[in-house]
Amino acid sequence: MSLCYNGLVIFHEIVITYQVKIFSGVTLFETPTMRLLNSSTVVAIAGGLRLNIAFLLAGLGMRIPEYCAFALIIYATYTLDRALDCREDAINKSELIGANGNIGILACAVAFFIGTIILLHDGIFLAPFFPFIIGYIYTHGIRIGPYALRLKGGAGVKNAIIGLTWGGTIALIVSHWCNAVTTVLIIFLFYGIKLFITSCINDFKDVRGDLAAGIRTLPATLGEGTTKKVLILMHVSLHAVMVYTVFIHLIADEWVILVYSFVVNLVFLMVYSASFEKSPHLILRRMRWFVIYWESAISLLLRAGLAN
Repeated sequence: MSLCYNGLVIFHEIVITYQVKIFSGVTLFETPTMRLLNSSTVVAIAGGLRLNIAFLLAGLGMRIPEYCAFALIIYATYTLDRALDCREDAINKSELIGANGNIGILACAVAFFIGTIILLHDGIFLAPFFPFIIGYIYTHGIRIGPYALRLKGGAGVKNAIIGLTWGGTIALIVSHWCNAVTTVLIIFLFYGIKLFITSCINDFKDVRGDLAAGIRTLPATLGEGTTKKVLILMHVSLHAVMVYTVFIHLIADEWVILVYSFVVNLVFLMVYSASFEKSPHLILRRMRWFVIYWESAISLLLRAGLAN
């Protein structure tokens, strides 16, 4: 028994050593290119779920292909932004340095093509191109003669563009099935302001890179404390409007989703700090990521659970 036991130990040691040699230096999913390709996945999924919630607020039935199409277009837009070597990303997203931008652009093209085909099949023509064009202009700007317009400059301009672009795209898709203009406008307002707020929160951690690139975000201009007060005021005002629109029957009474959105984001805005991003505690490092990107998924799960 002793000999067998020792033999078993030796066998396991040999296997472990052999595996290390095989995979030594082979970290497929940790290469800069794979990080680039995966950098917008969670953002895209969150966007698809936001469209799902927009349909619920409008009282519409589920349309999974359209949610997937919207997610693919979000993926294409954000991955393109990162594949084109933005100056601030060299500081804010140093893990992407060395990524193969051509592969990223190819992935963008494929995702955009599939998403667009799905929406065009439904007769939705403007929505697929609107964010993609704005995304390109957002990254590179427009030059007309001696004048150059770059949407990343100016305090709050980038955040307003993000809110208008994605809130507007969601509203465009919803409007294809919802004939109530006021309802569509309320959904546009809801996601336009929510995405303005979440993009500002993401800017807290990127102040150094944004300043180096000459981008005056709200946190870089006003400071973290003042920016948080502005965002809290916007958040509370937005949800007060949403509650009113539920009572006057402009949107569906999706109380679980609205209450979760209000409470979780309010608490988060009150306690969050950019210092959390480098905290030794995992829960603090992941707090922003968990609240912003998984809000829609968690609220939908709560809604489904409470409905049963």
